[in-house]
This record gives sequence, C-alpha cells and structure tokens, in this order.
Amino acid sequence: MSTKELFMNPYVSWMNGSGADGDVVLSSRVRLARNFCRIPFPNRADLAQLEKIQNIVASVLPDIEDVTDEPFEEIILDKLTKLEKNVLIEKHFISNNHIKNSQHREVLISDDGKVSIMVNEEDHLRIQCMVAGLDVKTPLKLALKIDDAIEAKVDIAFDEKMGYLTSCPTNLGTGLRASVMLHLPGLVFTQQISSIINISPQLGLAVRGLYGEGTEVLGNIFQISNQLTLGFTEQELVDNLTSAVKEIIAQERRARTALKLYSMDKLEDEVWRSFGVLKYAHSLSSKEALSFLSKVRLGMDMGIIKETVPEIFNELLVASRTNYLQNLQENENMSQSEIDKKRAEIVRKALKETSIGE
Repeated sequence: MSTKELFMNPYVSWMNGSGADGDVVLSSRVRLARNFCRIPFPNRADLAQLEKIQNIVASVLPDIEDVTDEPFEEIILDKLTKLEKNVLIEKHFISNNHIKNSQHREVLISDDGKVSIMVNEEDHLRIQCMVAGLDVKTPLKLALKIDDAIEAKVDIAFDEKMGYLTSCPTNLGTGLRASVMLHLPGLVFTQQISSIINISPQLGLAVRGLYGEGTEVLGNIFQISNQLTLGFTEQELVDNLTSAVKEIIAQERRARTALKLYSMDKLEDEVWRSFGVLKYAHSLSSKEALSFLSKVRLGMDMGIIKETVPEIFNELLVASRTNYLQNLQENENMSQSEIDKKRAEIVRKALKETSIGE
C-alpha cells in the first residue's frame, strides 16, 4: 500500500464485507498495550526519551515484518497535514489521542492494512490487528506473534502480580482490548438497543460509537469491547467477547425478522426513500449519509434492494467522512456546503459504479 493510496483510497481491507456474520459484523480488532522497561510512559517522557522509543521500534521492525510476512509503512505524524492525520483516524489506524501532540509519534501500517502499530500514543506501543467479520481469534494470534517478536529483543514492562504495566490502570494485566464493530439497525428500529447497552457492563463489556470511546453512535454502528483486562487470560477475554457478540447477532437477526413480519411496508418505504436520496441528492450531511446508508444496507441484507452490493456500505463509511473528502480535494478550507455537495457526489458515483443490471 503506497502512502498516496493510504490517504486517497477509501478501501480498507479489514472492512471489505467478507468474513463470518458479515451481514451484522463489520470487523474484529485486537489491540495490545505494551511499554518498554526503564522508560517513562509517553505522557511523562521527554523528547529524548520519546525518540529513544522510536529508535527501539525501528530496531525490531525487521523482526515484525518477518513474523507478519508483510512490509510496513512508517508514517511520522508530525510530517502529516491535519487532514491526513484525521484520515488515519477515520480509517481506524490511529486514535484521537495519538495526534494531540505529534512530536516523536508515528504509526507503522502493514502493506495489507490489517496491522497498525501506534508508537508513543498513551503507551509506548499499541499493537492493533484487524480482520473482516466476526473473528477475534485470528487478530489475537497475530498480535501475540508480533508481541513475542518484540519481547525476544526488548525488555517489556511486566509485573508478576499486575501483569503488563500500562499508562492507564484499566489496561493492566493482559493489556488487551478486543472489539467488534457491528451494524445493528434492527435493534435500533425495534428500540431494543438500550437493553444491550444497559446489560453490557454486567458482562464486563463496553458499548461505544463508531470511533470508540467518547464518540457518538452514527449509522447504527456500535463497537463492543472488553472492559476488564486484569485477572483474565487473553483467551478468556476473547471467548467472553465472542460469546456476547454472537448473542447480540442473534438478537439483531430476530429484530430484523420481526420488522419483516410486522413492519414490512414501513421498512420498505424507509429503505427505498433512503436509497432514492443517496442516489439522487446533490447535498448530504455526514449524519444524513450514514443514516441513509444504514437503512439501505439493511434493505440489501433483507433482500429489499438488489440494485447494488452490500460492500458499498463499508467503503462509504470512509469515503463519506469529512476529513477524507477534504483531503481528497487537497483543501482543508472547504465550506460545509462544498463538503456536503462533494459527499453527495461521491455517494452517487459509488452507487452508480456498483449498480447491478445497469
């Protein structure tokens, strides 16, 4: 993946619509927080120490490439424009926290786009591995393989009682955050989503919006992740998350069946109205685009719409984002009206190019 493709191409391999339970689950991700011994956490480290961390990472990069069998692109954050940084956030390669201070911050992204390693975020390393559909075990296996390659060369901060030492106490133990991104319009439309959100903390899980902690829910997309890391093994955390997500998938499918049985006329009307707006509108706000796309994707999954492919929903999750659109135009000073017009143009073009039978 070239640097230009990274910022200009909306395609994200780990959200391509394939994978298990792809009608509900967009992607699965595992993130490991790791820190090197005898160096302060990034929020306490000085510039020389932050640079030392970068040098350590550079020294183990060949080992990471060996175990992943993928070349990595090194992206130095303070060499990027504001728009480029935000595009990486919109593609889930880095976090909002990572760009607050870009000095001596970087991200390593694998050529296939399935691995990103944030350097000097909240912790020295945030190893992220992502795949399409419901499959938390595969990214866990890859993340642990990368972790083993690093630990073979560098001393990692670890305590026999507390486990891996991390900047935030909630990550102590395994340092593992596993999450699954789900599209849940059925549960939202049938007003059952609140019960999922309310019971999740009792199961040791957190429910968040499209871009994780502190972000709102857009397009009926939710991230479900583990809240606890201390006192459990990686496998126990992944199994618990997978089990809970499978139950949510079952509830979402039951909700869709209920919509089909009891509200089909209303559902079809909303789906086709949304499709019509996306196909012909000349101005779309960000929230409008995701709301209409969610309904159209539901219509495709339920066999109402056969004019296009479901995968277009995943691609437009990136292609309709504000920073991506501005970066595509190489203009961070676009007015809101210009952005909304460009967004509608991109959506119209995407639906036309993926139309079936035209």
